[in-house]
Amino acid sequence: MSKSDFSKIILGTVQFGLDYGINNSKGKVSKKESQEILKYAYENNIRTLDTAESYGNAHEIIGLFHKNNPENTFKIITKLPKNIKTNFSNKVESYFNNLNVNQIEILMFHSFKSYIENIENIYLLNDLKYNNKLKKIGVSVYTNNEIEEVIENDDIDVIQVPFNLLDNFNFRAKVLKKAKNKGKIIHTRSFLLQGLFFKNYNDSNHVVKNLKNELLTISQIASKNNISISKLAINYCLCQEFIDSTLIGVDSINQLKDNLNSLNYDLNEEILNDVNLLKVNNINLLNPSLWP
Repeated sequence: MSKSDFSKIILGTVQFGLDYGINNSKGKVSKKESQEILKYAYENNIRTLDTAESYGNAHEIIGLFHKNNPENTFKIITKLPKNIKTNFSNKVESYFNNLNVNQIEILMFHSFKSYIENIENIYLLNDLKYNNKLKKIGVSVYTNNEIEEVIENDDIDVIQVPFNLLDNFNFRAKVLKKAKNKGKIIHTRSFLLQGLFFKNYNDSNHVVKNLKNELLTISQIASKNNISISKLAINYCLCQEFIDSTLIGVDSINQLKDNLNSLNYDLNEEILNDVNLLKVNNINLLNPSLWP
């Protein structure tokens, strides 16, 4: 993937506002480094950020960058809180102020539950689209059943869903291809499953213990092909025709550089087949919100 193709990458910002990730030993990214990350991302043709009201002060961190770099404004994907207590219009106006933007690229329901609870008010989001306050409406989901239900709603433009070496082609391809045929834009997240792929497979962590064999296989696939796990993971997502963009989160500027340097790699059919043989029977192990 050339530098000009980095536009398929969405930069996640949860680490700007929260201590996040099973393999994150550094904690929340400092304000100074978050600004450096945003600068480097923009300089390398990443133009879209994924954030949320619930990500601590991530909105304010992005807004500070926009204030100091008004010529370098990112497109913003942000998520409504899971429990919406004020009207959508007021929420969007507050996001404009915090983020220093005048339009939201995609406004998402943060969960399927939030989507269901507010579905009768989706016309209010369409009003915001009509008035150019936002461009698209989306839903962040976890399960294939949730995807199946969301794709039947013509008001939903974008679906964000986990996809990675374990939450993979065999598990997701059929429903995501169906979503594409319905005209939906597909964004994927959790390409490293919150850093789980870097954990030592002999770690005592509950999730690691239950996925030990799969994590060992991932390590063996990467080693056999002389590539890093990060390179294997990101390119596995980007090579799928039914995926429009992939979200990456980083906790340092060096990690962002490493991830971008990993993009110039074409996975051959043998590697893809090896990954696609991975199957996790207990799918709850793939959902970080259910981890103990």
